[in-house]
Amino acid sequence: MVRLRRVEPYASPGYRRVRRGAGFAYVHADGGLAGRAERARIAELAVPPAWTEVWISDAPNAHLLAVGVDAAGRRQYLYHPAWRERQDLEKFERMTRLALALPAARRTVTRDLSLDELPRERALAAAFRTLDLGGIRIGSEESLAEARSRGLTTLLVRNAAVDGEHVELRFRAKGGIAQRVQLADAPLAAYVERSGERSPASRLYAWRVETARRARALGAADVNDDIRMRTGGDFTAKDFRTLRGTIVAAQQLAELGTAGTGRARAAAVREAIVAAATALGNTPAIAKASYVDPRIVTAYEQGRVLSGRRAPERALLDLLAVDPAPVETESARGG
Repeated sequence: MVRLRRVEPYASPGYRRVRRGAGFAYVHADGGLAGRAERARIAELAVPPAWTEVWISDAPNAHLLAVGVDAAGRRQYLYHPAWRERQDLEKFERMTRLALALPAARRTVTRDLSLDELPRERALAAAFRTLDLGGIRIGSEESLAEARSRGLTTLLVRNAAVDGEHVELRFRAKGGIAQRVQLADAPLAAYVERSGERSPASRLYAWRVETARRARALGAADVNDDIRMRTGGDFTAKDFRTLRGTIVAAQQLAELGTAGTGRARAAAVREAIVAAATALGNTPAIAKASYVDPRIVTAYEQGRVLSGRRAPERALLDLLAVDPAPVETESARGG
C-alpha cells in the first residue's frame, strides 16, 4: 500500500508552472527550476495546458499532486491514484451505511409530508423524498448563475408536473443535459400540487411563513442538514446519487441475467452503466467512475445478482454481504 503524504496546495513545498516560450517551466518554492527527472514526472501528470495558477507538489507520494484553475474559473485538482481509490472505498462504504439508515429516516419523511399547509418540515421532507427516489443533484445558485443548470434546490414550480400519484421533473441539468425524472409517490405528488398554487417562477422546495409575503426557498445547506438529522449519519445529497446509480446498475444486471459468454456479460455491464448514467444525467464514463459500486460488477461476474424479492436497498446490502443490523438515528429515537 502506498504511503501518502498530506499536503496543502500553494502552502506545501512545490512548483509553480510558468509560461516559457511555447512551453512551460516549473519553478520551485526555493527558486530553483525542476530538473529533468522532475519534468518527466510532471509531464506524466498531464496537467491541462489551459489551466492557470498551477501548483504541483514536489512529493511524488502527495495525496494531492496538482491544482489549477480551468478556463471557466473553477479550481481543479489532480489526486494521487491511491488517494482516489481510498476515497472511492470510503464513498461506497458510506453508501451502504445510508442504505441501512433509510428505513427509519423514511418514516419521518412520510410523517412530515402529511403535515397541513407548507411548513418548513414538509418542504424538507419533500426534498428528502425527491433525492431518495430520483437521486438528482442538489443544485446551487452558482451553477444556476454561471451555467443556467438546475438541481433540487433551484427547481421552479414550473419544472414539475403532477399526474395522480406521479411527479415529473423536467429541467436543464449540469452540462446542459435536458433531464426528465419520473417519481411515483402520492405524498410527494400532494406537496408538488399544493406548491403549484404559487407562482410558476417560484422555487419548488419552499415553505410558507405567515409574516412573509413570499415563500422561503430551501438551500443546499438546509437539505444536507436535514439529511444528517433524519439519518443520524454524516450523509449528503451526493450519497443518494451514489446509491441510486448503484441500484439502477444492479437492477439492470439482474434483469439481463448472468448466463452467456464473457463477451455477453461485458456487454451487460456496459448496458448497466448506461442505465445508471441515464438515471443520473451523467455520461457513462462518470457514472462508472463515480456512482456505480464496482462490487456489483464483481458479484455479477461471479454469477450473483440483485434479488427481486426484497426492497432494492435491502437486496443491495444482501448482494454486498453487509451486516443488516438496524441503524438507530436521532429521529428514530424521537430526539
